[in-house]
Amino acid sequence: MTTLRSLLLFAVAALAEIGGAWLVWQGVREHRGVLWIGGGVIALGLYGFVATLQPDANFGRILAAYGGIFVAGSLAWGVVVDKFRPDRWDITGAIICLFGVAVIMYAPRG
Repeated sequence: MTTLRSLLLFAVAALAEIGGAWLVWQGVREHRGVLWIGGGVIALGLYGFVATLQPDANFGRILAAYGGIFVAGSLAWGVVVDKFRPDRWDITGAIICLFGVAVIMYAPRG
């Protein structure tokens, strides 16, 4: 159950951070305005809060592992929202990052 909870928290954190960054991007680069930017800032703050709910107490480990989630999640966001087409190297890199997440977070420790 702890692993499932951790994975769900990573997914929520990814939605908040990637979505927040996308909203800021839209507000600034696509000239959608201050409300989009404000929504992005709120979502980014939510990401920071969600990360604290991880069962592991080590900040560095959580953020290091989340980096891999962010890489894969950003590519997935691009596919779904922006119709981005990742190439085989994007996909290979994301798989390597997710493997790193598994090692960092879920490897047995003594």
